[in-house]
Amino acid sequence: MSSALTDLCRFPIVQAPMAGGSSCPQLVAAVAEAGGLGFLAAGYKTADGMYNEIKQLRGLTGQPFGVNLFMPQPNLADPAAIEVYRHQLAGETSWYETPLGDTDGCGDDGYEAKLAILLEDPVPVVSFTFGCPSRDTLDAFAAAGTYTVVTVTSPEEAQAAQWAGADAVCAQGVEAGGHQSTFRDDPQADGTGTGLLCLVAQVRETVQIPVIAAGGLMRGSQIAAVLAAGADAAQLGTAFLICPESGAHPLHKQALTNPLFVRTTLTRAFSGRPARGLVNRFVREHGPYAPAAYPQVHHLTSVLRKAAAKAGDAQGMALWAGQGHRMARELPAGRLVGLLAEELDAARTALSTRSTQ
Repeated sequence: MSSALTDLCRFPIVQAPMAGGSSCPQLVAAVAEAGGLGFLAAGYKTADGMYNEIKQLRGLTGQPFGVNLFMPQPNLADPAAIEVYRHQLAGETSWYETPLGDTDGCGDDGYEAKLAILLEDPVPVVSFTFGCPSRDTLDAFAAAGTYTVVTVTSPEEAQAAQWAGADAVCAQGVEAGGHQSTFRDDPQADGTGTGLLCLVAQVRETVQIPVIAAGGLMRGSQIAAVLAAGADAAQLGTAFLICPESGAHPLHKQALTNPLFVRTTLTRAFSGRPARGLVNRFVREHGPYAPAAYPQVHHLTSVLRKAAAKAGDAQGMALWAGQGHRMARELPAGRLVGLLAEELDAARTALSTRSTQ
């Protein structure tokens, strides 16, 4: 790893920020204490909510950690398309006996207020999703002593992040669970994402800053593979989702290894932006009709998703998961970090042995 990343964690293992409650302080602390780099997810939280979680986390560990922010999104959604989708979801409101959510909510996710808190009371690392901050913002974090990471899905996005002054990029392959972190949400590009190994190699040849690899990683041998491809560290989300410290809903955790859910897909059904999750009834029935309208569709379906969870119905929940979900291991987060590190060492030793034969 680069020296800056080495200072942040003992192992090249990063726990992905998973919005919606999964990346809670307990999970982040357990990962950090075990030698990995854990991330809180500030997405969908208020600025005060983010601050309170940071305060709680600091009471659990003195190790470095990160906070992830969603970039503000331009309002390009077609109101007519949102209205059509509202009618498409009418049956869900009857089934779960709840109205749809309000789509007039703020689209910037409290970005400026969160920036102000993180600059006034700095944390070790801040990462960004759905775009790249301005050079002024990244310079301000640098002055505050905060290491910055921008999530990218192409060499062009990685180059833009380097030019803006990011300390590192997180290269997200199409295998990744949850939202695809493209800078620009282009419906014409749906289904055209790049696989992780190819993306890491392309990004490595494009930028000179450290690269963190993310997408479908579940084993130490896979971490070894992305490091060999040019990454400085590996980021895992789904692998930690099933841990007891994770704040994910129990039904979500169970679904990851449930034979009933045999595959994942990229869908706009729950949020209006492409996100990889387990294929369930909601995805099959509504995915083909969901418009490119983020965060409006997210707000529209949020009440439905909560009602489904309360009713114990995984078929109506957003079951975000990467392509490697069936390889999830129900272990405490600290033990998982240790096991991944052991597997990484074993893979490196095996590779070294083969290369000398």
